[in-house]
Amino acid sequence: MAWSETFKLNKQLIRTLTEYGYTNPTEVQLKTLKRIIGGQDIIAIGANGCGKTTIYIISVLNRMNYAPDGVPKVLILLPDKEGVLSVTEQFEQLNRNKAVSIVGLYAAPGTESQMNALADGADIVVATPDRARAIYLKLGLNLNKMELFIIDDADLIVKQGLQLPVAELANSITKAQHLVFSSVMHSRIEKMIAPFMKFPTLIEVQEEAEIKIETFEQIAYQVPNFGTKLNLLSLFMQDEELFTKVVIFVNTRKTAEKVYKSIYRREKNMVGILNSPSIEFKNIKSVHEFIDNNEIRALIIYNENLSSLQLGDIPFIINFELPEDSSNFIERVKLIDITSDLLPITFITDLELAELRKIEQIIGKKIPIAELPDDLIIEAEKSKSNSETKLVKKAKSAMLVAGEAFHQKKPENAKTYNYSSGVKAKMNKKKKHG
Repeated sequence: MAWSETFKLNKQLIRTLTEYGYTNPTEVQLKTLKRIIGGQDIIAIGANGCGKTTIYIISVLNRMNYAPDGVPKVLILLPDKEGVLSVTEQFEQLNRNKAVSIVGLYAAPGTESQMNALADGADIVVATPDRARAIYLKLGLNLNKMELFIIDDADLIVKQGLQLPVAELANSITKAQHLVFSSVMHSRIEKMIAPFMKFPTLIEVQEEAEIKIETFEQIAYQVPNFGTKLNLLSLFMQDEELFTKVVIFVNTRKTAEKVYKSIYRREKNMVGILNSPSIEFKNIKSVHEFIDNNEIRALIIYNENLSSLQLGDIPFIINFELPEDSSNFIERVKLIDITSDLLPITFITDLELAELRKIEQIIGKKIPIAELPDDLIIEAEKSKSNSETKLVKKAKSAMLVAGEAFHQKKPENAKTYNYSSGVKAKMNKKKKHG
């Protein structure tokens, strides 16, 4: 479906899009452009490469079909200098109205040259949040006539801790249309945009993999931070009848030792580290040794060589954190032996959710996110004013998540840990591993 058949765009812009190979709109573009042109506030969620950036560039250039006055009408925020330069380059590629001035703001020695560029006239400002805020506070960035406020890669902005300058810039704009683009949506992004986006339209698209990878049935648990991951792992390991043998994957030796100490505090003889170089920790030389050892229930593995690991006889693996290389994760969960009862469980924080979505895109299926156990202790975030970590009981999130609906459990069923009915049945079979 061509642009001209779907949207009322500037004819010159349509010719330019066709010239540069943008012949047909993508799914996210089909679902968002009319709403953006209509003035709605939008939150668009989709994988990298689905066309999110291109769609707001098109909408901005389409509305710039006039002789601009050199006062910023559009502010676009991105997480880093590379993003600013990339978006600025794409604007310059598609823009045929040479009267439109585009200025990029990012970390560089001094602010004078960028302030001079703004003073010379800027219709579109593409910036990192911290640099835009710094220049605004120096009275170099005029927000009085802002019409469109765009946040791109919102998940990366949050990951870098740039929420405060985003909020300050948004609150300094009297009235504007707001567009937010991200690969995922989670509570930290919601908290950042809540003050200035009251009734946005949420649009989410998911590209399916061309080739689906067969994997074991999986579940994931989304928690706020590392400390809560440790609490959740401890809660699981208390169930000696169910979690008879567990392989725990982490990324680094430092994390392996933290997880070891957390488990060791409760059960001194139940945990080991594969090929530990330190005599301080119980060293297990192979998975076979772990399987044959009736005392050790948990084996922690880091820097693994998956080709040498035989996990078919292990009832559970826990991905305590997502590996930097997605292929390592896929090798762990790939269905090799259909008769195996292996159940992979993944712990993720909000900041790891984007990586999980990339994995889902590769394997071609969603990994359901289960409800957290009611008796899980959630570690509160450390604040600058209070360095001590406070413990709080789990609070229900208003955000919708994938997976089953769970009901309040009776005390005698407290060890079901809110698994879906299918997973519970699968886990009941695992009692034979005890």
